[in-house]
Amino acid sequence: MKSRTLSVVTSAMLLLGAGLASQACAQGAGRPMLRVSSGASDNATLDPHRATSTADKGVVSQMFGALVRFPPGSADPSRLEPDLAERWESSSDSKVWTFHLRKGVKFHGDYGELKAEDVVYSLQRAADPKRSSFAATFNGVDKVEAVDEYTVRITLKYPDAAFLGRVSDYHGGNIVSKKAGEELGAKFGASPVGTGPFAFSKHVTQQYVELLANDQYYRGKPKLAGITYRMIPSDSARDLAFSSEEIDIIQGKREQRWVERARKRGVNVDIFEPSEFRILHINRNIKPLDNIKVRQAIAESVDVDEIVRYAGKDVASKGCSIVPEGYLGHDCGAGSYKYDIEHAKALLAEAGFPKGLEIKSIVSNISAQLPIMEIVQSQLAKAGIKLDMEVVDHATYQARSRQDQSAIVFYGAARFPNADAYLSEFFDSAAQIGSPAAMSNFSHCSVADESIRAARVEPDAARQLALWKDAQARIHDDVCGIPLFGLKQVWAHGKNVDYGYELKGALNLAPPVTEQTSVTAD
Repeated sequence: MKSRTLSVVTSAMLLLGAGLASQACAQGAGRPMLRVSSGASDNATLDPHRATSTADKGVVSQMFGALVRFPPGSADPSRLEPDLAERWESSSDSKVWTFHLRKGVKFHGDYGELKAEDVVYSLQRAADPKRSSFAATFNGVDKVEAVDEYTVRITLKYPDAAFLGRVSDYHGGNIVSKKAGEELGAKFGASPVGTGPFAFSKHVTQQYVELLANDQYYRGKPKLAGITYRMIPSDSARDLAFSSEEIDIIQGKREQRWVERARKRGVNVDIFEPSEFRILHINRNIKPLDNIKVRQAIAESVDVDEIVRYAGKDVASKGCSIVPEGYLGHDCGAGSYKYDIEHAKALLAEAGFPKGLEIKSIVSNISAQLPIMEIVQSQLAKAGIKLDMEVVDHATYQARSRQDQSAIVFYGAARFPNADAYLSEFFDSAAQIGSPAAMSNFSHCSVADESIRAARVEPDAARQLALWKDAQARIHDDVCGIPLFGLKQVWAHGKNVDYGYELKGALNLAPPVTEQTSVTAD
């Protein structure tokens, strides 16, 4: 095995707060550590029921399993397969689902065998807004019961076409140890315990997270000794660490120019689904955005085509609705907002702002957001709208956006590909920021509540589609948010990395590291 030596880049990394410690050189029984950097400055939480950022979800996905899973390398819900449950069946009305657990699946550490009580605890925890960011996902669940040690019965309030996706290895579907959850409480996110191929070892703030191989993993002993997630927020430093072979897998810049430059250097660039769909959410809780003419003026000042050209043909696709393309229920019947600077100025004048206005936005410093918001800032200025951008690190952006401090929230997300998932999280008033079940309704939109909620329980497929279409039209007319584009995932891996599967998609937005993933000598 080729020696894992550190180059002169090390000193630069330390100055950037991306300390290496000794983990980059760790070996275990001849197995190497895989070294990954997502570009995050730190991980906010490793609790799977609280992890919402791309960086957090990527790390969490290696430590946890669920009743069913997406096959590694796939984001296609039609391909869901058994994971912690070896089989299941549903009642004739599709409201009662019974899952039969695998026997002998072990939790990390000394937390014993997975049992039905762990599944019941996990799903109830995921449905609790006090303990989960994905509680709304489980609104349709009536009860979860342990039939015996290895059998779980879930009763729904109504048939749910997307139900298996809700209990998959994604967001709230991840299964945690009941014993660990009760012992650790709010500290679980700092010492997570799951059943996945890799177990939590340590987290050094703003430096790295280390996971070690779970040799008791039910699918087999991992080929790696573990994974070190390095914190390298600087794009140039991360690229340098990768080209110097100090990092094996990196999150690239989701820009056409970066992709083309990397390919010219012979880099293995991974571009895969799902796209994170970008929306500008307009916060009507901050005046004068409660005035629809002002919201319309903002929408008509944004040239989405220019933004898409900047992002690039390989990595971006223009959006026409607040529900992403490819999601069941996506509908563009309401059309896109027209780009018309002169009309935007007229709308501002009608709203009482003939000389323009100033609004504030909290903006993340990550490369996937800041350049786009700089373009938006320039575009709005042409209509007399001054966008005062306060640029902060990504964790601060997430926190302050959820404190209602931003007039315009640029947010990108990939969710289970069903219209309800996006509509419920971003546009149902029950999910608005500051509410008991707050999720990501930054705009405080409420105009489509009736249609969103009716569609959620509608058993007729055609009627459900019609309700989703109506919801999208209402949200468009009220200008709750401006759809921009879908941005695919862009990563790169070294020539000595073998994922162990074909990477076409990853719902957790990072290349899955499995028991089959390996690193070999160059």
